[in-house]
Amino acid sequence: MKIFTRKSELKAFLSPSKKEKKTIGFVPTMGALHQGHLSLIKRAKKKNDVVVVSVFVNPTQFDNKEDLDKYPKTYENDVALLESVDCDVLFFPSIKEIYAENIVSEKFDFEGLEYQMEGRFRDGHFDGVGTIVKTLFEIVEPDTAYFGKKDFQQLQIIKKLVEKYKLPVKIEGRPIFREEDGLAMSSRNVRLTKEYREAAPFIYKILKKARKKFGIKDAKELTEWVEKQFKKHPLLELEYFTIADEKTLQTTTTIEPNKKYRAFVAVFAGNIRLIDNIRLKSKKSIEAS
Repeated sequence: MKIFTRKSELKAFLSPSKKEKKTIGFVPTMGALHQGHLSLIKRAKKKNDVVVVSVFVNPTQFDNKEDLDKYPKTYENDVALLESVDCDVLFFPSIKEIYAENIVSEKFDFEGLEYQMEGRFRDGHFDGVGTIVKTLFEIVEPDTAYFGKKDFQQLQIIKKLVEKYKLPVKIEGRPIFREEDGLAMSSRNVRLTKEYREAAPFIYKILKKARKKFGIKDAKELTEWVEKQFKKHPLLELEYFTIADEKTLQTTTTIEPNKKYRAFVAVFAGNIRLIDNIRLKSKKSIEAS
């Protein structure tokens, strides 16, 4: 596996592959890699000639400096994991390499997607996401980039970014990768204490129950039911639960048969914030989450 820290060196390495019309798959990450990331890399390996993974903890998408400072950094383990799945290239730039002396976000209009859910609670977050993803796409120039559906709002925003800026890259969303007990894999999970780690699978348990009740209870009743379940939980604190249209991400109160919906949740396990989501399906529409 080749490792690059400079944009110019990475671009020079990839240039011959592009001239030979080889396809480039790209998996952008913030490191602290887990099996969910590896599943994206395996997919990219299957579909492309060259696979590039970036590891960069992007400061402009954190509205909480403490969260940024405590974000897990496991470089040596990340390299070992990447080598175990035969990753071709790791791009590991410094903050200065990406932002020079100007660590600020561009401003984006994602046509309202950025104001829903996470956007209501994390000021400037999606400007930071848009800035780094656009920058990385311009550096790597991939044919396809792969993202997990755990960050489903982010996935939709990146698709909108590509559409609005006419970026020549295909975006592929991949299923959520879960632990055996159902907890969505996340780099933040390693920060959970034993007590909170044991409690956290409750999140997915409630999402699955909500999916069963979807169409029996209306969206408002279902939301109230979920809020009650978390109020009774001794450790987990619900920040939000919402049922939203997959395309617009807008919270819905009525369910239309020709639309696709997801339930989205954000929960605090102590001071660790966990998010998850699940595709909702009526009896008429059986689809994988």
